Amino acid sequence: MNKVIVILGPTASGKTNLAIKLALELGGEIISADSRQIYKYLDIGTGKVKEEEKKGIIHHGIDIVDPKKNFSVIQYQKYALKKIKEIIKKGKVPIICGGTGFYIDAITRNFILPEVKPNLKLRKELSKNTPEKNFEILKSLDSDRAKNIDSKNNVRLIRAIEIAKALGKVPRILDQKSKYKFLKIGLKVEKEKLEKNINKRVKQMFKEGLEEEVENLKKMGIKESRLKDFGFEYYNPTLESVISESKKYAKRQMTYFKKDKNINWIESKNYKEIKALISSFLL
Repeated sequence: MNKVIVILGPTASGKTNLAIKLALELGGEIISADSRQIYKYLDIGTGKVKEEEKKGIIHHGIDIVDPKKNFSVIQYQKYALKKIKEIIKKGKVPIICGGTGFYIDAITRNFILPEVKPNLKLRKELSKNTPEKNFEILKSLDSDRAKNIDSKNNVRLIRAIEIAKALGKVPRILDQKSKYKFLKIGLKVEKEKLEKNINKRVKQMFKEGLEEEVENLKKMGIKESRLKDFGFEYYNPTLESVISESKKYAKRQMTYFKKDKNINWIESKNYKEIKALISSFLL
C-alpha cells in the first residue's frame, strides 16, 4: 500500500503504548525513531520498551549499534527506508514511533544529506566544548544552519560544524519526493500532565538502576565525552537534574515539531479519533 503511520510527540507522552496498540489492531511492525535507542546497553536512560511490553510486536531500530560507534542520520535514513520496504512486502503496516524530529524528517521528507566523512580529530576537540560554545562556533561558520538546529544537542552541533568546515557551509537540505505516503499523528499532552508523566518516568528510571547503568557503561570503556553525547541521563545524573532537563528537552521537541504543519495533533485519550483518522488514511 506504500502507506506509513508516524506516531510522534515529546518524551513521556505515551507514544510507545499507542504504537503497540495500533500495531496489534492493524497488523503492524514498529520502527523506532529515537537517536539513542539504536545503541545497545542504553536501556533505562533512553526509556527502551521492555520485552514483555512489546506484546509480540516486532520493533526495529533498537539495540542495533555498539555505543562506542557513531550512527549518522544518513545511516538511519537508509536503515529505516529499508525496513519500511520489508514490512510492506510482508503485507504489514509500518509504524514509525519516536521523538527525534530530525530522524522522522529524514524518512518522511526523504531529504538529501551531505556525504561528509567524520573528522575524528575535530570531533575530539569539539567534544571538550559545551553545547553553548559549539553553537557559537556554528553561528560564526553558518548562521543559517544555526537558526534551525537544537542548540543543546552537542552531537548535532559537532556534526554541523564538521560539515561546515569541510564544505564551507552546511548545504541546504533538499527534500526528495517519497514513494511513500505518511500520516503523522502527534500526541498532544497538557503541560501539567506531561510534567507529571516526566516526574513519574524519571523516578522509575532511578528505581530501575539508571546510576548503575551509567557505571556499567564506564566499565565497558565508554569515555565521559561519549556519555555526554548520549544526553543528560548519562552524565552525572541526579533525580533533580534529569527531571529538570527532561522537561527542557520536551519543550525543545515541541518547538521542533511545531514547524511541521502536516502533523495531526490529538490527545492520546481520544483513541477513537486516532483510529478514524488512520482508517481513512489506509483506505
